[in-house]
Parts: sequence; structure tokens; C-alpha cells
Amino acid sequence: MLLAILAILGGLVVLVWSADRFVDGAASTARYAGMPPLLIGMVVVGFGTSAPEMVVSALAALDGNPDLALGNAYGSNITNIALILGLVAMLSPIAVQSQVLKKELPVLVAVTLLSGALLLDGELTRLDAVILLVVFAFLMGWTIVQGLRQRGDIVGNDINQDLDSQPMSLKWAIFWLVFGLVLLVLSSRVLVWGAVNIAHHLGVSDLVIGLTIVAIGTSLPELASSIVAVRKNEHDLALGNVIGSNLFNTLTVVGIAAAIKPMKVDPEVLHRDWLVMMVLTVLLLVMGYGFKRQGRINRVEGAILLLIYLGYSGYLATSIIH
Repeated sequence: MLLAILAILGGLVVLVWSADRFVDGAASTARYAGMPPLLIGMVVVGFGTSAPEMVVSALAALDGNPDLALGNAYGSNITNIALILGLVAMLSPIAVQSQVLKKELPVLVAVTLLSGALLLDGELTRLDAVILLVVFAFLMGWTIVQGLRQRGDIVGNDINQDLDSQPMSLKWAIFWLVFGLVLLVLSSRVLVWGAVNIAHHLGVSDLVIGLTIVAIGTSLPELASSIVAVRKNEHDLALGNVIGSNLFNTLTVVGIAAAIKPMKVDPEVLHRDWLVMMVLTVLLLVMGYGFKRQGRINRVEGAILLLIYLGYSGYLATSIIH
């Protein structure tokens, strides 16, 4: 038990650090390759901050623990919106100015609805996995077109400033890209081993461990990048990190896990976890658009998001106790 706890703690520390280096290396490498800043922000950084969820879920599915993979993906989405954006908005209200992000918010709602529809039959098959991955591929194509058309978007400007403030040679960019990815895989392996062992020792389901401990741990890169972005007054980048990460989690993380190991899905995933994720996504859409006002997440709305997270986590905790 002690070894498993140390594995989780050590795995999380290395996971967060290696994910950060991986994102830096990937973003700098993409810039040297001539990729537009907006695409780096939406695709490379979005993929990079979701890399922990992707690797952890893939390894969990390979190890025969698909519930851990699904819990990690949905739990990370809930954590990203309710905990991360809630905390960040309470520190500094998040103004939404990017037109690209306003186009992506309805897409995130639609993708979340699709994920719920696939859960209705109580399982995620390889066909479901193909659907999720095909939708993801289509969205990536659409995102690339958007990025090439709107080179002057505020998210792209924020990314440019970040890369200019921390210049990296091509050699070091490639090194951190490769080395960061290797560490990411190794630390994820250690984390999954520790999480599964603790779950079995406490008699807690893999799903709940994935929704809580593992989800929070793999969402730490989003938390760190969002806080840094808001401190630099790059509000749209903070929101873009979360939108991009949630799209990756819902489509790619779940898609890869289901492709590796098709899974039976407990009805409570749809009625509890997916429902909370859906409500939070709709709230994010309403706050981000603003409709009759400037789109923003103010401190009161941040507190509401945080309270939803605390209530949800408290409910999960009571289910563990009972």
C-alpha cells in the first residue's frame, strides 16, 4: 500500500514535469516547422496538455482496466472546467475575445452529446471508438483550416508572445519533445500501477479512482498552464487549453481506450459523471458567449463552478465510504 502511494505521488510529479517539457518542446518544434501560432495553441498545446490522459488511459486499457481509462477522461473534463477554470476565474476573471474559441464551444457541447449517445447502450465498442476517432480527425482538419484562415486571432498572438519569451533552439526543442514523451510514458505506467493497487486495496472501483485521484493528477498540466496564462493576461489561451484538452479527452482518449479494450459501461457513468460533464460544458458555453454581454467567466461564476466540483467530489467520496 505504501509503495502504491509513493508510486502515485512520484508518478504524478514526473508526469506533470515531463508533460510541461513535452509541450514546450512540441510547440517550439512546430514553430521551427512553420506552423501558424494559432494552430500551435489549438492543436499542439491542446494535444500536449492532454498527453497525460491519453497515455494513462491507453496503458490502463492495455492492462485490462478500461474503467480507469474512462474515469480518467471524464473526470479530467469535469476537473478542467469546474476546478481549473473555477479557481482561475476566482483569481482573475477570464475574458473571452477569441472568435475561434467561440466557434469551438458549441463543437465541445456537440461532442459531449455524442459521447452520451454512445453510452446509451451500456457499452463502448470498437465501432464507437472508430466514430469518436473519425470525428476527432474531422475536427482536426476543420481546426487546421480555421488556423490558416485566422492567423491574427488573439490565441495565436498569445502563443507567439510565449514562444518569444522563452526561445529554444531546434536541437533542444526536439530533445525535450522526445525525452518528455519517454518520461511521460514511464511516469504514466507507474501512476496506473499505483492507482490500480490502491483501488483494489481499498475495494474502490477503478472508475472512481480514475474520476478522482488520476483525473486530478493528469489535469495538473492544464491547471499550471491556465494559471500562467491568466497571470500573463492571456485569458483566451487559458480557456483554449481547457477546450482543446476536453475535445481530446472526449474523442481521442476515450476512443483509443475503447479501441484497445471495448468496455461495459455502468449506467451511473451516464446518469452521474456524463451528466455533470454535460451541465458544466453547457455552463461554459453560456459564460463564454455572454450573449447580451462580453463573454467572460467572472469570480461569482468561478465560485459556482468550484462549488459544483466540490459537490460532485463530495458525492463520489460518500460512494467510496459506503
